[in-house]
Amino acid sequence: MEAITIQEVQNLIHSYANQEVYLHLETTNGAYASHNDSSFFSASAYIRNAKITYEHGKIIGDGPYRVGLKLEIGWVYAEGLTHYEQDELGRLLLAGHGNDGKLAVALEISKTPFE
Repeated sequence: MEAITIQEVQNLIHSYANQEVYLHLETTNGAYASHNDSSFFSASAYIRNAKITYEHGKIIGDGPYRVGLKLEIGWVYAEGLTHYEQDELGRLLLAGHGNDGKLAVALEISKTPFE
């Protein structure tokens, strides 16, 4: 993965618009950290292979970045994104890594289901 370049990521987001795609969205602040520190509040979210069609998408911010995807009846967004790649399967993979290098958020878009 490489550091996000806004125009490159914006072009990639646009290339998936107005077609049915599969979405993977995941956030975590260290789901297992509470095992080591019972006072640590742990929260996360996970969705995989949700079929969506978004009208348009936008990346904003000065880094870390936020990506929003406008659906017919609402929005999907991820905040805290720092890196991206389009892999050999043509999937757009966006990730946000904390100062410690650990994954905090992932937003992935694919024309085929994620395995």
